[in-house]
Amino acid sequence: MFGKKKGFSASRVDTLIGQGTEINGDLVFTGGLHVDGTINGNVVAEQGSTAMLILSEFGRIEGEVNVPNMVLNGEIVGDVYGSTRVELAPKSRINGSVYYNLIEMAIGAEVNGGLVHQPQGSQQPKRLEDKSETNSGNTGEPVTET
Repeated sequence: MFGKKKGFSASRVDTLIGQGTEINGDLVFTGGLHVDGTINGNVVAEQGSTAMLILSEFGRIEGEVNVPNMVLNGEIVGDVYGSTRVELAPKSRINGSVYYNLIEMAIGAEVNGGLVHQPQGSQQPKRLEDKSETNSGNTGEPVTET
């Protein structure tokens, strides 16, 4: 609010996925990626890079997103991992959990899942599994693993 805001809008875009373009499969990249189309697969930045993902209001990703810096204004169905900064613009819609170091969320942004703070340098969390019994013989006692 009082400090100098780091502007991501001037970041360099190396790859553009245009509106009407659909990619089926995982995408691994470095540098800047701007998505106006659809990606059906995971979007991952190369390990150790300072990559930037910009997802426009027309863009859609169905899969896990693991990028250090991102500005999201489209739809993501899957978990989002932002090790440096995640910016959720007013039209962003995320159906999954967001794991972040720093987050900025505009009025109108939607997250249908959890918001989990992870300090920079921490590892990705272990996924939680439902280990409850669903059979009719459940006695109400806790389930123990053997």
